[in-house]
Amino acid sequence: MKPKYQIIIDDLKSYILSGTYKAGEKIPSELALQEDYNVSRQTVRKAILELSNEGFLRSEKGSGTYVSTQYRSKASGKTTNKTIGVITTYISDYIFPSIIRGIESRLNEDNYSLLLASTNNDISQEKKALEMMLSYGVDGLIIEPTRSNVYNPNIAYYLSFKEQEVPLTMINAYYEELEVPFFCLDDVQSSYLATRELIAKGHTQIGIIAKMDDLQGKFRMKGFIKALGEAKLRFQQGHVLSFDTATKPDLSANLEGYLNDNRDDLTALVCYNDEVGLEVVHVCRKLGISIPDELSIIGQDNSYIAKNANIKLTTLTHPQEQMGRDAADWIIKNLQGKKDLPTSTYYQPVLIEGETVKEIEVE
Repeated sequence: MKPKYQIIIDDLKSYILSGTYKAGEKIPSELALQEDYNVSRQTVRKAILELSNEGFLRSEKGSGTYVSTQYRSKASGKTTNKTIGVITTYISDYIFPSIIRGIESRLNEDNYSLLLASTNNDISQEKKALEMMLSYGVDGLIIEPTRSNVYNPNIAYYLSFKEQEVPLTMINAYYEELEVPFFCLDDVQSSYLATRELIAKGHTQIGIIAKMDDLQGKFRMKGFIKALGEAKLRFQQGHVLSFDTATKPDLSANLEGYLNDNRDDLTALVCYNDEVGLEVVHVCRKLGISIPDELSIIGQDNSYIAKNANIKLTTLTHPQEQMGRDAADWIIKNLQGKKDLPTSTYYQPVLIEGETVKEIEVE
């Protein structure tokens, strides 16, 4: 359990970094803080002293305690190089090493440093990462949003970066509430092409596995529905299996039930990504469902796990390293004062044929 003074420190720091308490604004009095936290005056003073030492507060005798921005200059004195913060949902998994490699290679070309953090697609961890970046005083920020298809309570931190005129851009997704430049795969088109490929191979009973707390999942669902509509095929709710970050650990068990329930009519599946596609392969082997003879599947993202799997997954491309390079290049050009930089960049996916799709006879 945290000491009481540390709770006060963490709360006040959050209020300052998120802009709830503005630079130069007077914070609540020692007495008010004592009452709010039910602590002694000594505990409050210990917290204020530490925050003053870190440059977040300054005290004026007889007047009170005020928000300081000294912490920014303290942080910026750490290095002569400019530092770019990078926050992704994951670091070592899936497509993220390639994206980070692209960012790093571009930053190195102009001698920029990189400060890396991940959120595990968790809002509270995103808050900590944003607070770290603001405390450090990064010169620019590249973010992959956390759970981008649900309301994010950390919006105030992003607005703090904008108020401080720290350039930021988003990758893979964006928060629809914010006007922030972004670099994304055209996720609607990716799922649309996957579904259209299955329809072209004669499939009419097509399901989708969709992750719905991220914007990518919402758009990939949209592409799936669009392709079905164009082909005059009926969207069937029973052919949809949705999951989110919280329920992802249960995906294998839920897939078993879903595939058993739809075994007699489903002939093809559009998967949220390659990771899900390979999970489907694993569950199908367990259930004795032959791929692609009984079930055709298409992944998305052309990830290294798809390339290294013992079955060649049909999938669609994702820019990965190029996206990272382009996002880093955007930040560098912004810091160099370049104008008219793009506010949205979409990469077009391309189908990569594998072994997991079979043409079926049209009756």
